[in-house]
Amino acid sequence: MASGNFFREVELPEQKPDTDGALFPAVLSPISNTEFTAKAKLCGFEEAIKAHKPWLESLLQKRGAILFRGFPVNSTSDMNDVVDAFGFPEAFYVGGRASRTKILGRIYTTNEAPQDRTIPFHHEMAYVPDYPSKLFFFCEEAPESGGETPIVLSHIIYEKMKEKHPEFVAKLEEHGLTYMKIMSDEDLPSSFTGSGWKSAYMTDDKNIAEERAAKQGTKLEWMGNAVKTITGPMPGVRFDKGSQRKTWFNSLANSYGGPANAEIYDDKRSIEFGNGEPLSDDAMKDCLRILEEECVAIPWKKGDVMLVNNLMVLHSRRPLIKPPRRILVSLCK
Repeated sequence: MASGNFFREVELPEQKPDTDGALFPAVLSPISNTEFTAKAKLCGFEEAIKAHKPWLESLLQKRGAILFRGFPVNSTSDMNDVVDAFGFPEAFYVGGRASRTKILGRIYTTNEAPQDRTIPFHHEMAYVPDYPSKLFFFCEEAPESGGETPIVLSHIIYEKMKEKHPEFVAKLEEHGLTYMKIMSDEDLPSSFTGSGWKSAYMTDDKNIAEERAAKQGTKLEWMGNAVKTITGPMPGVRFDKGSQRKTWFNSLANSYGGPANAEIYDDKRSIEFGNGEPLSDDAMKDCLRILEEECVAIPWKKGDVMLVNNLMVLHSRRPLIKPPRRILVSLCK
C-alpha cells in the first residue's frame, strides 16, 4: 500500500495479523531514496504528513498504531516539528503517575523509572477521565539490546479474557475499577508510578491540587506532606466508537500488586473493583500471560516514530539489557 509518492507500507517479521487479517502495527517507510539535505528531507516528511493526514488518520484507526521508519527525524527538535505537522491538540499530563521531564515544545521524557525495570501494559492515563487519544514515541537513541516498547490490540485482550474469565469480565464491566495510590510530595525516580503530587497536579498548593484532582474524579486524603489518591470507580472496559469494539481500557496490569504480579509489588499502589471487591489473582495471572502472548515488540531503530491510538492499543516497556536508550513521548488529544 502506498499513498501519493511519499509513503510505502513495508513488512517486519515481528508484526502480527489482527482479527481482520491486517498486520499490526502498520509500518511506513519513504518511497524515495533521493539524496537531499537532512533539512529538506524533514520538510518533505512534514509536508507529506499534512497532505496525507486524512489517509494517515484512517490507517491509524484501522490498524491501531503506525511505525514510521527510515524518515529523517534525528533530534528532539525534528520530532517536535513532526508532532506539529500532524496538528493534534496537546494533551496535558495532569494527574499522571509517572515521572516525566519536558524536553522541548511538546516533547517529554517517557517514564523515568530505571530502564532495567519492566513497565507493564496499560492504556495511557486510563485511571483518569481525561486521557490522551494518541501517543507519539520517538527513538532518539536506539538500545543495543532490550528496551522495546511492546504494543497490543486492546480488543483482543478483552475478547480472550471474556472467553477465559467471563465472571471476572462481567464484574469489570458492571463495577469498573477504583485506583488508589499514596503520593509523596517529591518524585520517586525508582518507581514507574513515582510522580509526587506536586508534579502530578503541577502545583505545590494543596488546595489547587485538590481542585485539579476533583476535576478528574480523584479524592485526595492528606497524610502530612503525602497524599492518598482515590480515583473511581472508572470503567475497566470501554466501547471504542471508531473500531466499534469493546476494549480492555484500564491500568490493571501496572496497578495490581498481588502474587501474580510480584515483580512490581508496591504497597503504595492498589486497585480493586468499583464495589470494593478484590481482584482475582487467577484472572490477573492469565491477563498478564495473554498480554505477553498477543503483543508485538519491534526493536527500536534511531529515528523511529511510533504513533499509537491510545483508545485501541496498550503499551509497555521491556527491560533495557544493553544501553543506551532514549525514547521520548508526546501526548495528544
